[in-house]
Parts: sequence; structure tokens; C-alpha cells
Amino acid sequence: MHIMLSTFILLIVATMSVFLSRVFTKISVNYISMVMGALLCLVPFLGSHVGNFSSEIFIGLIVAPLLFFEGQATRLNAVGKEFRYIIGMAVILVILCMILAGFGVWATAGVSLPLAFILAAISTPTDATAMESVSSGRKMPVSETLHLKMESLFNDASGIVLLNMAVLWYVNGYINYSQTIVEFLISAVGGVLFGFAAAWVMVLFRQILLRSSYNSLNASILLYIVTPFVLYYLAEAIHVSGIIAVVCAGLVHNAEMARSRLINAQQVHFGLDLISMITEIFNSMVFVILGFMFVQIIRDEGALFSSLNWLLVGVVLYVTNVVVRVGYGRLRLKFSWRSAWIYGLGGVHGAVTLALAYTLIDTKVSMADFNLVLMAESVLIILSMLVPTIVFRFLLKPDITDDQANVEIDKIRVNMVHQAIEAVQKMYLPENVKKSVIFDLMTQKQRTRTRDFARAWLDVVRRPEFTGAEKELEMRAFMNALEQERQYLDMISQQEVKYQSYVFKLYNETLLAESLVIGPSIYDSDND
Repeated sequence: MHIMLSTFILLIVATMSVFLSRVFTKISVNYISMVMGALLCLVPFLGSHVGNFSSEIFIGLIVAPLLFFEGQATRLNAVGKEFRYIIGMAVILVILCMILAGFGVWATAGVSLPLAFILAAISTPTDATAMESVSSGRKMPVSETLHLKMESLFNDASGIVLLNMAVLWYVNGYINYSQTIVEFLISAVGGVLFGFAAAWVMVLFRQILLRSSYNSLNASILLYIVTPFVLYYLAEAIHVSGIIAVVCAGLVHNAEMARSRLINAQQVHFGLDLISMITEIFNSMVFVILGFMFVQIIRDEGALFSSLNWLLVGVVLYVTNVVVRVGYGRLRLKFSWRSAWIYGLGGVHGAVTLALAYTLIDTKVSMADFNLVLMAESVLIILSMLVPTIVFRFLLKPDITDDQANVEIDKIRVNMVHQAIEAVQKMYLPENVKKSVIFDLMTQKQRTRTRDFARAWLDVVRRPEFTGAEKELEMRAFMNALEQERQYLDMISQQEVKYQSYVFKLYNETLLAESLVIGPSIYDSDND
């Protein structure tokens, strides 16, 4: 019951953060979520009902599906083309960052070498989702974005293995190199093989269902949604990387979507909407938890007042990681200095870094060292978000802001609706049908007031239901009107190239509207 209440509170706060991001459009939802998480911790009545953080639950139930959906947004052949760079970024770059950051922390902060390497290992994974928050409103170059995305998908397993090595060093007093190498190969290669094999079996199973009379829309969607959870925990159960397994599974599902999206369009569309919803809410939850945990650590442990060593460690970790990444981008990836700095600063840390820090609570790391790790890694996460947010304002060209796009799209939307209304006005229709259709078309402008809706609602309640003939005329009026809208949008999409993606979104809305018109009606008495 306590877990359910805790999850419900976090979901509500995450949802509120998404709504607030629509109000404060110039601030990334990730920052808003962190502030909301901090406020949640400071409200005793609510904060006291949030349960203790579990890194296993956090990674398995939140991070795993996010990485699965992130992998699904990536084409498998793109991974093949970038394979040698992925190996370099996921292995060589991670090891370089850990070695230099480890020795840097040891030399400047006066901590033991094993603890310094624990801190460095936790700082290696990057977060593609968090990276989007620091480049909001700016044009990220395609090449740098691709490398950052590929790196973040595959470097988590390296960080986990290196952390295990550093913890064993901390506990036993020595490093077992052969065990670490074997463990890495089993974890990474095993995760890849298991992820591809298990995902392929699930894909084939769903494809068989799609082509049979046993297919159920809701059951198939549910099977798809639980895929990352099942694969992650199964992979962990056989001691291979669950993180890599769900990423590889996502890549397999990308290819499935490309070749089967029209076999059951309704199912695919429903699945995409669910992915969008889950990704947005889960991503917000990640940063709500980050804000909550940061304030809780400061409040409960008094770390802020007892020593500032954690602040120094966090700064050293961040600076070292950025410098190594810039050098790697310049020398290995052959970037220009500008591109190298974009790549270096774009390595934002987030959910996985926090989760790895919390795994130490189940080890023999002392409580004082555990608190140091949590505070230092929290500083690293915050710096990795704040610094590029500021610097990218100078390094990156401004992109079309949502406000600018909304102004232009609003004009297009109004003209589009006028085209539809003119088409309906020219049709021979009963007055009550014409009035009803025109009101519904007017709502597409998103300018009708609540009292307009209230009047229309009362009219629906009072008037008799349309006859069969009137329903058919209504449907044909909508089909004609929406066809006129799409013709207008097709013309505009060729003229307003920079707003093309927004215009296509409007086009999609008209297709969805038509599917509601010609599909089963929720108020049709024939469906009772």
C-alpha cells in the first residue's frame, strides 16, 4: 500500500510538472520537474508518504522502458554504421573518463583511491533524454546529436561493470582485472544476444497474432508495453546487462514498426500514443525524483553544513568528464573544436547516474562515503544540466521556438477551418445538421469558449437525436470539410518549409478527426 501511495504521489507531481511546462514555455520540463520534486520533499504531509528510494525498482520500472522506447526511435542500420564509434564511446571513452576522473578526485579531494574510482565510475553514463532539456530552443547539429544518442544508449553497462570493479576494490583492497574483463564481456555481449533474441521471439509472436483471428487490440498493446519490464528482469536474472537488453530490443522493434505499421493501423497508432504518454510522464518522474532526493539528502544528512568536500568532488568529476569528452571528440571523432565542445557538454547525466549511486546502499561502503557519493553525483547531474543550458545559448543557433511556431500555426489553423466551413456552407444540408457540423469545425480553431461548449451541450441534450439520414449527411459533410482542410494543408506544407513538421501535425489531426467521424459513435444507439 505504501509503494502504491508513493507512486501515485510521484505520478501526480510529474503530471503537474508537465502542465506547468506548458505555462512556463521558456523553461524545460526537466527543470520544472526537479523544482517540483524539491518542493514535494519540503511539504511534510506529502513528502513523508514517499517511500525509500530503490535503485532496482527505479531502473527496472522507469529507466528500462525509457531506454527501450529510446532504442525504438533509433534505426538498427544506423547503429550498424556507427558500430565502431559506439564501441569506442561505450568502452574506451568510459574507461578514460573513469581513470582521469578517479585520479583527479583522489588528488584534489583527499579521498581513498578506491572511493575515487567508485565516484568516477558512477559519473560515466550519460542520459539522452536529459540532453534534450539543455538544447531546448537551439539547433543541435545532426552528427553530434547522433553520437550523443548512440553513446547514451550503450554506455550504461560499461559504467555498471566498472562500478562493480571499484566496489570490489573498495571492499577487498585489490583489483581483479581478469574478473572485470570477463564480467564485462558476459554482461555486454550477453545483454546484446539476449536482447535481440528475446525481442525477435516476441516480435514474431505478435506478428503471428496480428495475422490470426486470436488478435486482440488491447491485449496486444499490453503485451507490447510490458516487453521492456519483462526483458530487463529476465536479463538481470541470468546475469547479463538488462539495460543493453532493452536497448537492443528497442532497436528490433523499430524495424518491426517500419514493416508492419499498416497491417493494423489502429493498433500501431494506439501504441505510439501510449509510448508518447509513458515517455513524457516517466521522464518527468525521473527529474521529480532527482529534485526530491537532492533536498532529502541535504536535509536528512546535514551534508551541506558539515563539509563542502562533496561540492569539490562533484565539480572535479564534471570538469574532468567534459575535458576528456572534448579531447575524445576532437582527436578520435575528428570533430572541429566547436563540435567537440558541443559533444563534450552534451554528455548530460541523469537517471542512471542517480540509480547507480543508490546501488551502493546494498554494499559494504560506509554511510559517510555513501553520503559523499550521493551529494557529489547530485552536483555532477545538476552541473551537467545547468552549464550546457547556458553555454549552448552561445554555441548553438536558435531554433524556431514553440511560441513562434504557435503564432504561425494558429494562422494556418484558422484559414484551414475557414476552407472547411465554406465547403459545408455550399452543401445542401438540413439546418440543424449544418449548424452542428459548423460548430464542431469551429472548435478546431481552439478559440471557442467554455460557455460556447455549455450552450452546445445543452442543445445536444434538448434536441432529438439525428435520424439515420441526418447522421449520414453529417458524416458526409465532415468528410468533405476535412478533405478541404487537407488539400489546404498540402498546399501550405510546400510553401512554409520551416514549419513543415507542424503543418504535418495538423494534417494528422484532420485524419484523426475523420476517423472519429466515420468510426463507431459512442452515442450511437446501435452500439448499445
